[in-house]
Amino acid sequence: VQLQASGGGLVQAGESLRLSCAASGSISTIPIMSWYRQTPGKQREVVASITARGTTNVVDIVKGRFTISRDNIKNAVYLSMNSLKPEDTAVYYCKAIYSGMVYWGQGTLVTVSS
Repeated sequence: VQLQASGGGLVQAGESLRLSCAASGSISTIPIMSWYRQTPGKQREVVASITARGTTNVVDIVKGRFTISRDNIKNAVYLSMNSLKPEDTAVYYCKAIYSGMVYWGQGTLVTVSS
């Protein structure tokens, strides 16, 4: 499984972005897909996850602002980010867990200016 993340950029606080994670093949059988983020000097942390059945989990720090979704026809997972804050600045990665293997996308940089 190859993952390609895109959609990052520079925005001002309060604005929105939607990140996309395109998979090289069908994602309909991938049990869990997630978005993580990482800032310099810190560990990568999970932001949101979605199961194959569409059950979502979003961490408290972004709950109410971020939404994860998946499109099994387009083989993509999305992270819609609203009301962005400077502390959301990070490189965002998508991750898939499939057949006991972990796959990561290359990351997309989100920069939120105050």
